[in-house]
Amino acid sequence: MKNTKSFEDDGRVIADMNIEGTPWYVDKKKMTQRDNAQALSKQEVRYIMRNALFAGLAVASIFIAAFAAFILFSTEIWLK
Repeated sequence: MKNTKSFEDDGRVIADMNIEGTPWYVDKKKMTQRDNAQALSKQEVRYIMRNALFAGLAVASIFIAAFAAFILFSTEIWLK
């Protein structure tokens, strides 16, 4: 005998496939926060950009100072 019942989707979720880390993941909390976000003024954007630039320059200067200290150590102590 053939199965004559047709499939009807009742909308129930058997297994939620919205798993963090998958490309189709949608965070419901972030969606509501994104909708309520306020636009920043030009002065606030400049302030954020300036502080980000200074933070990057601080990190770069630390790396440059470490490289200079290594070169100084190499030429004065290690290779003598």
